[in-house]
Amino acid sequence: MARLGKMYPHGKKGRELIDRLIYEIKKRENITLFTNSELVEKSGNIGDFHVKIRVKEPAESEIGVRVGAIIVATGFDPYQPREGEYGYGLEGVMTLPAFRELLDSSGGSLIYNGREIKDVVYIYCVGSRQMADLENANRYCSRYCCNATIHAANLAFEKNPGIRQFHLFRDIRTYGKFELLYQEALKRGTTFLKFDENEPPRIEQGENGKLKVTVKDLLTFGEEFEIRADVVVLATGMVPQKNGKLVDTLKLPVGRDGFFNEIHPKLRPVETVVDGIFICGACQGPKNSSESVASALAAVAQSASLLKKGYVELDPLVATVDPQLCTWCGVCVQACPYSAIEQERCQDREVVRVNEAVCKGCGGCVPICPRDALNLRGYTGEQIKSMIDGLVKEIC
Repeated sequence: MARLGKMYPHGKKGRELIDRLIYEIKKRENITLFTNSELVEKSGNIGDFHVKIRVKEPAESEIGVRVGAIIVATGFDPYQPREGEYGYGLEGVMTLPAFRELLDSSGGSLIYNGREIKDVVYIYCVGSRQMADLENANRYCSRYCCNATIHAANLAFEKNPGIRQFHLFRDIRTYGKFELLYQEALKRGTTFLKFDENEPPRIEQGENGKLKVTVKDLLTFGEEFEIRADVVVLATGMVPQKNGKLVDTLKLPVGRDGFFNEIHPKLRPVETVVDGIFICGACQGPKNSSESVASALAAVAQSASLLKKGYVELDPLVATVDPQLCTWCGVCVQACPYSAIEQERCQDREVVRVNEAVCKGCGGCVPICPRDALNLRGYTGEQIKSMIDGLVKEIC
């Protein structure tokens, strides 16, 4: 965020927004900021989490904190093209973030390697909507790339009014107010060429320091175009951060795409299967900055309402254990998807303890207990037998 230059639609720079937030945080005494830190341990439950934070600087140390809620906002990583992917590795082929840095650092005209940039080619969907036969293919759309690429192209027009720009795309998805960016680019003479995913553009090193880009345009029935470009910009998508340790610590599920999963994208968009832990921003899927802020506000509102209430309403239908029968074999611990089963000492023996604040009452632990020490409250073995007997009597 801090590395972003002028943003759309407000025109403010990312660094300005971050500096303002840092100033606000420093003013508030009830906010503690740990930089260069990571969460390494979590126990407890909603309203009473016990977390351990590892602070790496100035000297590595671990700090224990009790919190009522946890919000995960780990963000994303930009996709890194493979060597040779759309000519990546050739002089003049760069990613969209690198091109934005070039735009933001240039004072007057847009210059690359001592030469004024006169022709730019943008290639869309690099690292997004990849073909299934690729290894570790990213099948999802990163959503923000089309908007960010066209915004960068419009900024390039401001630097070099006579610049020629070519957008090679599979689909343009400038939804909502971002359609205005697309219309502005069209008015300035930008050329859009649609290519087939099975016939992607070819990029080769050309003469006089130029790049030769060859593409077949579907909108002109497959007519082949050859473009001489000073730079080729790859509109790279978003990939999830490597959150393996955090996933294990918080026991949060991730989807096949590697992003954190919410309970329901429409009805409960920032809640997770672990009560009291919320997710927001691009850690749950590709988002632009305004969408990330909106989801962050939703997560904060959810956690604030939880803390303000001061108590938690629990589901009464949870698992129970008979400590006289339990021998702590550990089978139920492996079966519980919510980490609700813990170990405790009872009458000089290790037995199971069910954390009722975490248990969802799914009953997955009940049938696998070899000692029949676990039951589901309201659905014990005796109660279910009585239900069956009552049903049989009605039928007979």
